Amino acid sequence: MLSCRRLSNDPQSDPTDIDSAQAEWLVHRGEVRCLDVRTPDEFVGLGHIPGAMLLPVDWIPTALGTLSREGKPILVVCEHGIRSAFAARYLARAGFEGVLNLRGGMSEWSGPRDHAPANPFSSTGPCSWLVENADLLPRSGRALDLACGGGRHAFLLGAVGLEVDAFDVDAEKVSEIAAIAAQTRVRVHARVVDLETGVADLGDTLYDIILVIHYLHRPLFPVILKALKPGGILLYETFTLDQARRGKPTNPTFLLTPGELPRLVEPLEVIRQREGDFDGRCVSAVAARRQLEH
Repeated sequence: MLSCRRLSNDPQSDPTDIDSAQAEWLVHRGEVRCLDVRTPDEFVGLGHIPGAMLLPVDWIPTALGTLSREGKPILVVCEHGIRSAFAARYLARAGFEGVLNLRGGMSEWSGPRDHAPANPFSSTGPCSWLVENADLLPRSGRALDLACGGGRHAFLLGAVGLEVDAFDVDAEKVSEIAAIAAQTRVRVHARVVDLETGVADLGDTLYDIILVIHYLHRPLFPVILKALKPGGILLYETFTLDQARRGKPTNPTFLLTPGELPRLVEPLEVIRQREGDFDGRCVSAVAARRQLEH
């Protein structure tokens, strides 16, 4: 299981506790975004506030890279108000303004409930391939989140104790990641890197973990493999050709053919893999290890 470390204490950024009556009033008026940090089983079985986003508390660092800081305040809820209190403090100390915590949790809620399922691996949460392979992560070491986007996985890896390099071509996103990392003191180092122009270089035997999610540039694979330490793990997942029938991406340059990914990561040892429909996407994924040198 991935579980995050606490941010530094700053009482000036603590969230505000509100009771069920206040929360119901705000929800009824549409003045808050609801973030439910319980498990998927609780979310469905016990019911949730209609329209709530699901993000289990252990993955709350991903919210730093997925939730907008603009717009309505965030109301964080769990079953009894304990997990939500931690998550709300985490968000408030990461710079989210007006964060609210439902005191007493859903056990005190008397408003309407929805029992529809939600995908915790949606745009708010992490990729399920990373979560399913959390046991492969070292307790310490250096990680690379390649084509990191908004930084959802970089922040999660940093929160569990890894030192993370986060590379992306989008300068605006990189700037946002760097600002959040400085404020939260999470060890994430963001840098603008164009991986498809000129000769890419990620270094030689630098990383214990390299993560690549929903990005494909085939000429980059030798560079990625070179950057792994002996014994290091590559976690890679991206779209297959079947995804084109569902929408973006449709360009075959960015889509894997059946069985292609294990061949692309040779000579790494593929220790786990999957291919098919996962989390509403057609993807192929591997967890592959670079052999130890003798």
